[in-house]
Amino acid sequence: MNRPWGFKIVKFIVLALIALTLLSVVVMLLWNALIPEIFGGPVLGFWQAAGLLLLSHILLRGWTPWRHHNGWRHDRWRKRFEEKLASMAPEERERFKAEWRNRCGISFPEEAGKQTSKP
Repeated sequence: MNRPWGFKIVKFIVLALIALTLLSVVVMLLWNALIPEIFGGPVLGFWQAAGLLLLSHILLRGWTPWRHHNGWRHDRWRKRFEEKLASMAPEERERFKAEWRNRCGISFPEEAGKQTSKP
């Protein structure tokens, strides 16, 4: 049974907030356990730890969510996928495409240019 997209979005937001909260607490606890004793630095609160986590993400990874956004990982995945399709028998390939077309409406590159007219 397919759940509505709204439920998936709410679930993602809730999980992201839980992950952000847990990561911020871990950063806060590690900072407060190490930095004041070793370097004599300040003790951090929760929001300062969340800000430090965000700042480190921006400085170390940039604004994109993934380091190689649409880079070599995407190309490597596409190449493996095309090799898998090429190694399939024609009947298997058509069944595979039909299944993915039914599941999520994917159009494959060789089909994108074709205009199908039904009588």
